[in-house]
Amino acid sequence: MNNENLYALFESRFPVDRHQALLLVDSGAPLSYADAEAGSARYASFLAGLGLVPGDRVAVQVEKSPEALLLYLACLRAGLAYLPLNSAYQHGEVAYFLEDAEPRAVVAQPKSMPWLAPLAARLGIRHVFSLDEEGGGTLASASRDSPMEFATVRRGAGDLAAILYTSGTTGRSKGAMITHGNLASNALALHKAWGFRPDDILIHALPLFHVHGLFVACHCVLLNGSAMRFHARFDARRAIAEFATSTVFMGVPTFYTRLLAEPGLDRGACSKMRIFVSGSAPLLAETHTEFEARTGHRILERYGMTETGMLTSNPLQGDRRAGSVGPALPGTQVRIVDDDDVPCAAEAIGHVQVRGANVFPGYWRMPERNREEFTHDGFFRTGDMGSLSKDGYLTIAGRSKDLIITGGYNVYPKEIELALDELPGVRESAVIGVPHPDFGEAVAAVVVAVPGEAPTEAQVVAAMKAKLANFKVPKRVYFVEDLPRNAMGKVQKNVLRERYAGGTD
Repeated sequence: MNNENLYALFESRFPVDRHQALLLVDSGAPLSYADAEAGSARYASFLAGLGLVPGDRVAVQVEKSPEALLLYLACLRAGLAYLPLNSAYQHGEVAYFLEDAEPRAVVAQPKSMPWLAPLAARLGIRHVFSLDEEGGGTLASASRDSPMEFATVRRGAGDLAAILYTSGTTGRSKGAMITHGNLASNALALHKAWGFRPDDILIHALPLFHVHGLFVACHCVLLNGSAMRFHARFDARRAIAEFATSTVFMGVPTFYTRLLAEPGLDRGACSKMRIFVSGSAPLLAETHTEFEARTGHRILERYGMTETGMLTSNPLQGDRRAGSVGPALPGTQVRIVDDDDVPCAAEAIGHVQVRGANVFPGYWRMPERNREEFTHDGFFRTGDMGSLSKDGYLTIAGRSKDLIITGGYNVYPKEIELALDELPGVRESAVIGVPHPDFGEAVAAVVVAVPGEAPTEAQVVAAMKAKLANFKVPKRVYFVEDLPRNAMGKVQKNVLRERYAGGTD
């Protein structure tokens, strides 16, 4: 029987010459595939030597570094479930994750040790180590003499590879159980869909605690046996300079707006690049259009979730539509249904449901929730609202919890946001529902204006009345300097709803 451990799949794709570079780092010598094999073996040997067995969880809250990637690969090799945590999480948040997941070991940034060590002791977690951005810390020193060879543990496709906690914007965070088969199927689909070539070099400036940076970017490179420029943080000017010697760039929409703010971004700077991919948050159509005008490249936007990996993608060859996240990836099914799970007609907005080998089996220790989240025929309820064109392109209208019901009418924020973003003087917008004494909810717009060009609230409302049905027109317009976002650039509408919970007459 084949070993379906994800690491075994990666290893089968590593270059014959293991001295080829895997990571091109900010300073110092590149990290080769041979280094990755030896380093991940050392960590895997060390963790197994502590008595950790396949299925045990390892919680990791560290800053991005080559050693952090090696630790992830080590957990795969040892059959352990990797639990990445946002490096910005504080004591209370981490306490919840550790209590819920019950990891056997925790690896964290040194600055967290004063409060993490007592917390782990209270929870009975015996193995606590530190790992800093330079690869130092107690984990490195404790594992220094561990064997640099390790036989990758046999795993089945359905065995647990990772637990990723959702952002928890409503209610407590849920731990999505991700299997070796989930990750392998998605990595193979993306590697093929995006046409990876032996000489590709990817610019990696994303965090490692998130699906985009850890799974999408790293997995494509590892399957390809090629190199990535591995940066702790995104720097627009550095990225533009590196376009001349790279071929693939993956970023969140914020990266693209920062690139567009640089005068050095032009067709010449991007002439060697093969593909620009955007995800983790919606890309404004105007960003898509401006980027193409400046560089000659149409950004490839895709759509996925923590629970599913990537689900759809605009095509490598073919029509990349601004505002759409493209058709379903091979092996993935996407359908739009009404409130009764009845399929909707083309172009109609409904609930997005998905099924495929990439879709997780359920949430950690939440059997009741899992029964609610999956349909009788095995489709996962994403919580997103969207529509499918006649030729299968998906357009996301927003989260179902963001749906505004005003006076009995359904209002989808995305439609209003698109109209707002077209107005002169509006840089970006977010539309939310706020309490209203007569309508239950009223539409409110939160607008970031172009400095010196801000329209008035009355001008915005008048412009919307000329474009939209009256029940969709914002009853109030709030102007802010920036929209609140999470680590991956998604607008936190729950924060806005709390901020403006006073409602409007």
